[in-house]
Amino acid sequence: MRKLLLIITLLFSLLGYSQKKILQTKFITENITIDGKLDENVWKSVPVAKDFIMFEPDNGKPIAENKKTEIKVLYDNDAIYVAALMYDNEPNKILKEISQRDNFGASDIFGVFVNGYNDGQQDFRFIVSASDGQADCIGTDTNGEDYSWDAVWKSKAVITDFGWVVEMRIPYAALRFSGEKKQTWGLNFFREIKRDKQKYSWNFIDSKIGTFTQQTGVLEGIENIKTPTRLFLLPYSSFYVNANAQQKTTGTLKGGLDIKYGINDAFTLDAILIPDFGQTKYDDQILNLGPFEQQFNENRPFFTEGTDLFSKGNLLYSRRIGGRPSNYPTIASNEKIIDNPSSINLINALKVSGRTKNGLGIGILNAVTEKTYATIQNNETNEKRKELVEPLTNYNVLVLDQRFRKNSSVSFINTNVTRNGSFRDANVSALVWDLNTKKNTYNLSGNFKYSIINDTEDKKGTFTSLNFGETSGKYRYSLGTEIVSKNFDSNDLGINFETNYYAIYGNTNYRILNPTKYFNTFIANFNMYTQFQKETGKIQGNNINVNINSNNKQNHYFGLGINANPIESYDYYESRTENRPLIFPKRMGGWFYFSSNYNNKFAIDFNPSFAILSEPGRNSYGFLLGPRYRFNDKFALNYSFNFFRQNNNKGYIDSINDDLNSATPNTIIFANRNVITYSNTLTGKYSINSKMTFNLSLRQYWSFAENKNFLSLEQNGRLKDYTNFTENRNSSFYSWNADLSYSWWFAPGSEVSILYRNNAANFQREIDKDFGRNVTTLLTNDQLKHVFSISIRYFIDYNAVKNKF
Repeated sequence: MRKLLLIITLLFSLLGYSQKKILQTKFITENITIDGKLDENVWKSVPVAKDFIMFEPDNGKPIAENKKTEIKVLYDNDAIYVAALMYDNEPNKILKEISQRDNFGASDIFGVFVNGYNDGQQDFRFIVSASDGQADCIGTDTNGEDYSWDAVWKSKAVITDFGWVVEMRIPYAALRFSGEKKQTWGLNFFREIKRDKQKYSWNFIDSKIGTFTQQTGVLEGIENIKTPTRLFLLPYSSFYVNANAQQKTTGTLKGGLDIKYGINDAFTLDAILIPDFGQTKYDDQILNLGPFEQQFNENRPFFTEGTDLFSKGNLLYSRRIGGRPSNYPTIASNEKIIDNPSSINLINALKVSGRTKNGLGIGILNAVTEKTYATIQNNETNEKRKELVEPLTNYNVLVLDQRFRKNSSVSFINTNVTRNGSFRDANVSALVWDLNTKKNTYNLSGNFKYSIINDTEDKKGTFTSLNFGETSGKYRYSLGTEIVSKNFDSNDLGINFETNYYAIYGNTNYRILNPTKYFNTFIANFNMYTQFQKETGKIQGNNINVNINSNNKQNHYFGLGINANPIESYDYYESRTENRPLIFPKRMGGWFYFSSNYNNKFAIDFNPSFAILSEPGRNSYGFLLGPRYRFNDKFALNYSFNFFRQNNNKGYIDSINDDLNSATPNTIIFANRNVITYSNTLTGKYSINSKMTFNLSLRQYWSFAENKNFLSLEQNGRLKDYTNFTENRNSSFYSWNADLSYSWWFAPGSEVSILYRNNAANFQREIDKDFGRNVTTLLTNDQLKHVFSISIRYFIDYNAVKNKF
């Protein structure tokens, strides 16, 4: 009888979890002070959201009574207000590491997830830590959480004798919703108890279903709100001091303005006038020996904030805007290049984005870069001339994204690059679909892309992909294919390396949905991928991969994997010559990683890997070792050492045209070489409080390729000894970057930032294997650059100014 009652109780509990919870809110006219005290009487008259349910690790388990969580929501014409009480029977054990914005470290957190359209597609997430820190992001099931998006809102967290309390004010300007008189929003609340590594939500998130944003509750009661004009100005001023041994110290004063304007409740205009990206994070440059360019992360705030719409179709690589010139200067035999800019100045940029009440998302991004010249000098007369390497250029992106049935979408994307004059123009369009069954058990996704290049020779190309998969339950799988034509080219505003192929791939995996005796999480994957050269049908790539990722009851993470290229393949890119493939040998490799619980003061990451190829003596191995130590809630240091070695690596060196009447090189020269890479990084932070933080970031990198002998590429794709090449083509690249910064958020949305940076880089053919001398030389040579900068950015709300005057 007791078992029967227990089963009935569980069934009713699960039935309740599967239904959307509803929370009623209430309109207020009195002021609420965001101080974490909750002493306003109006808080006592509003319904409570409670009965949280575990998301991870024991999915579906109700929260313990001594950890219960209670939430209330109020609203007025300007904002919604949230009060959260997080009970904890051991408040002295609440983790509360202080970190900079959007980075929590070891701290309990509480979050409010709002979807103003209640369409299950996108959340605006506002998160507060027990140390009174803030984070905000845009969350989607497709792209995860985008913390580059920043809003201006208020919060206060206070540790109490029964747990901790959060009070929040989220203005409508930070949200997107329709203009309906009666609002119905998707809503969820999230709590993580860090010391237990347990995550809870108000509305149950069933891990058997491969979606997060579609399992929210509902907020009702917001009616007839009179939202204010959304106009925000962010003026800034920056001062830079630059110095190095080769030139005198110079000072530069800059100023500019960012504008954010709410066209209506759903659409926002963002614009930058006289942009300044001088304090963005440095790029982690490497010794790039491959046929493709190195891809860098985007660190400029304008191009990272709220760009979910613009990532549709993977056609935008925003580093193209203001990147290297698209043309290289032509010089005579008696000339030399004395100045060729590595980047192009951005004149201005704007973006408009939002979504209608019917689920149509519209995004427009436009940017203009200035004319850029290289300086060339005549070796005989010393006369200098200018050559245009990048004309005035307009970059434009248009996105139309229609959502329907709360879990599916179809998108149209167009990117266009127009260069003034007779320079190359480019246009790429794409149709992208992401379709899910009503219960989110199966997914059909894919795209069709079409590129047009207008140059000396016009080219048109296509890229098509289709993927089907089961997305729920313990066992899941997916199958897919893609076809790319020879002339597909999205590289003027996107990034795409390989073309002229078709591929088939598949995946199957198993996961536990609830903890077992030994594991909190456990996922095993089996992947297969095969790529064929489109014209010849030869195998261009093949891989089989098996991997396991898990964390145990002590919340240590570990995983391992084995990957293999079981047959030889044809590499059509390494030779840098059309229709001259290199046969790549069979390969077997593996890796392992261990990451101890970051809640502990001392934690460590360890990740060794190896690979063995089917050529005598050709192999690779390496490891990453990363200890970290948290001295207290304010001070922490993380160190990482990375070593990687490739023995008897085969790589392109040069091409020789023996026949002067032929445009195709006759002899393609490769090197048999050892490639060794070392890198050391150190990051640290000291947080005075949740608004003031000192940050340290150091990176030392050294990689060299030492050639042992030279080889020539035969027509059949094999390599043979080549003794007629005697040039020194060794490569050694080393770099140093150091940033020490101070950040103070002195008012909502307003920041003072002070940065000292020094950096240097050097490439040479001679290899000095004295590690210490290499580092010392780099830090003492004439290439070392020093930059000191102060930047002040102030947030102005038009409504606040209007009310004052």
